[in-house]
Amino acid sequence: MNNYGKKADNASLESIGLTNIDNAFWNLSPAELVEDTIINGQGVLTDTGAIAIRTGEFTGRSPQDRFIVCDAKTENAVWWGDINKKFDPDKFTALYNRMKAYLTNTDVYVRDAYACADDDYRLNIRVVTEYSWSNQFASNMFLRPTDEEIQNFQPEWHVVCAPGFMADPEIDGTRQHNFAIINFTEKMIIIGGTGYTGEIKKGIFSVLNYILPYEKNVLSMHCSANVGKDGDTAVFFGLSGTGKTTLSSDENRKLIGDDEHGWSENGVFNFEGGCYAKTIDLSREKEPQIWDAIKFGAILENIGFKEGSSTPDYHDSEITQNTRVSYPIHHIDNIMVPSKGAVPKNIFFLTADAFGVLPPISKLTPGQAMYHFISGYTAKVAGTEAGVTEPQTVFSACFGAPFLPLHPTKYAEMLGDKMEQNDVKVWLVNTGWSGGGYGVGERISLKFTRAMITAALEGKLDNVDYEEHEIFGLAMPVECEGIPAEILNPKNTWADKAGYDRKANHLANEFVKNFEQFESDANEEILAAAPKAKAAV
Repeated sequence: MNNYGKKADNASLESIGLTNIDNAFWNLSPAELVEDTIINGQGVLTDTGAIAIRTGEFTGRSPQDRFIVCDAKTENAVWWGDINKKFDPDKFTALYNRMKAYLTNTDVYVRDAYACADDDYRLNIRVVTEYSWSNQFASNMFLRPTDEEIQNFQPEWHVVCAPGFMADPEIDGTRQHNFAIINFTEKMIIIGGTGYTGEIKKGIFSVLNYILPYEKNVLSMHCSANVGKDGDTAVFFGLSGTGKTTLSSDENRKLIGDDEHGWSENGVFNFEGGCYAKTIDLSREKEPQIWDAIKFGAILENIGFKEGSSTPDYHDSEITQNTRVSYPIHHIDNIMVPSKGAVPKNIFFLTADAFGVLPPISKLTPGQAMYHFISGYTAKVAGTEAGVTEPQTVFSACFGAPFLPLHPTKYAEMLGDKMEQNDVKVWLVNTGWSGGGYGVGERISLKFTRAMITAALEGKLDNVDYEEHEIFGLAMPVECEGIPAEILNPKNTWADKAGYDRKANHLANEFVKNFEQFESDANEEILAAAPKAKAAV
């Protein structure tokens, strides 16, 4: 049981400068938070039992407005640049002072929670929010202390989230009125001007991506993970939209978690206590576990409704393509308790290749595994963002560059060492297009993708023949149980073979161009794994 409704001494808020608060509501239950959300006119109850809210102006993260305070602790450790933008310590103090003034004589919601299911690496977090549904999101997504733990809870990190507080760039040093700023010295994250809940979740993820590799020698990973009946752990890396949540939610395997994990000497452990899944085009047929998890306690973000009803319309993208649901992990029946597993036996790199070039599954050498991990490739398709009218390549180092305070090679080296020490099999899985690019070919069947992953997990691809992709050098199985053989080599699915070669060369060149920034830090084995574009055809 969790301890809800506990009223704590507000002196603990005063320790972070929050004074003269009208009411501080501590650790309210989901029911109480849902009630407040409805009373405050900020959400409606759907016929699934889940509360539906709108996050306002921002329906996704704003990477350009995420900063890290640059001080003696971070100056020489953080990978500064377009992803990790410097913020002045004095500016942070001044901005936080203005936030505190904004919250004076208001109600706030306080959540005591923690990250990391492995007690050796547990991080206690206190989340203070302006909105009740922001607090419910924190309750869903972080791990929930027991009654006894709550009584003696001591936070190590604080998150203060005030969507209604707008920064003034001229005064505060921000880019615009919204911001998410991490201060490693003060152990605090402040978020303002945006109601998008993912900023809370990814803020703590960024913190762990610094603390665990840099201070604890634990690899932090943007991945999902599950465990088979024989206790074998599988890890799924991938950017948003590639299928991490969907493919790790398997009725035949127990879910460790869907997005953020650590890999220590003990094995893999979840950072979180919940899941944050995309709902666009969700159906019970394709994703039954996610569908069934949308019930009371879950939060639906920015969805539409079927006309004249309280029934969610998951095909409605009028507000955003990035419709989401958050729910506590126990909404999934088939989970690991606690959220931990052994050292992985299989790793899957997921990519939604909108060009239709990459094979639906291929086996990687150690050098290729490191090359594709550092590259972190997927593709955007038309309609997902304003101005995107045709497929575009996306490279995000380690499949999570926006959340990596350290240089990508730090994470890559750690992964490489762990793969070598534990003889892990690594697979590249294309969940994107086949038979042509977006608009011409078709999305690879989820049923086929699941079957190929199952075959890899069960060792059914260990003793089949492979052929080598002529440009990317990937080992493609020539047969896989339950899969039409002709789709295993993507070129076979294209009517225009010359067109396939042109597109494959184009994508190969994009890989090579992107990797130039990492060449000086890569060894010969990794460099040799680069695709070999042929002369123009």
